[in-house]
Amino acid sequence: MSNSITSEIKFIVDLDENRVPEKLTWSAQDGGVQDEEAKAIMLSIWDSKVQETLRIDLWTKDMPVDEMKKFFHQTLVAMTDTFQRATQDEKMTDTMKDFCDYFAEKMELKE
Repeated sequence: MSNSITSEIKFIVDLDENRVPEKLTWSAQDGGVQDEEAKAIMLSIWDSKVQETLRIDLWTKDMPVDEMKKFFHQTLVAMTDTFQRATQDEKMTDTMKDFCDYFAEKMELKE
């Protein structure tokens, strides 16, 4: 008999009267995170039954555009790393890295 362990990640979204996010907070007790504020959340969930990705993309109305560009770039880099670990597909990983570099250059994120 196996010992099952459960872990919870919780997001709280405070909305204005038009249901636009004003404040995002999240908690992950196992990660030592409790009610930390965030300006944006991008969550992807794979639905195996219908073979499609479900998404939740939220950002607060005061999220600066320059921070959103950095957030996207860092997310693309993280997705590239995850893709490489999950598939071991070096050729596509290199292509994705090239795109991340291109994205950073076009968004003027490289110093």
